[in-house]
Amino acid sequence: MSKLLVTIDDTEFEVQVSGQPDADGFIAVVVNGESLRVAVSSLAAPEQIEWALVDTRPYEMIVDHDLRWIQSALGRHSVQVRDLEANVARPVSGDGRLKAPIPGIISRVLIEIGQRVEAGQPVLLLEAMKMENEIIAPRAGTVLSLNVRLGQTVILHEFLAEIG
Repeated sequence: MSKLLVTIDDTEFEVQVSGQPDADGFIAVVVNGESLRVAVSSLAAPEQIEWALVDTRPYEMIVDHDLRWIQSALGRHSVQVRDLEANVARPVSGDGRLKAPIPGIISRVLIEIGQRVEAGQPVLLLEAMKMENEIIAPRAGTVLSLNVRLGQTVILHEFLAEIG
């Protein structure tokens, strides 16, 4: 089951999604503790979603191909999705080097060279598969190097920064 934090406009929803649709095409979803059955017109490509059924209630919608917004009969709403399971703290490394845990795009840079950081402090946001992944400081120290910039594409295990 995937655990997500979905923010629509300024409202956050904790969402748990089961892996596979049932025989009727519905997926088990838990939103803020409430169990729902959801079916959508296209699971393969979010930009092709035109409708959704939540339990028995239908919704027509247009979904941005980058999943930045959703438009419904009520208007356009900003969307942010963060994978809560990808936000797992890494074990403390002896050398303070940060490497990309997955390929993606740097969506936020929260540090600068010379800045003091604490262990577990978010330092970068890496967007991958339409979800933001928090990159955290593996130890307390000073940012010695920063090898990425906002919007940069990185590959798996690419050296991002060093904290000494």
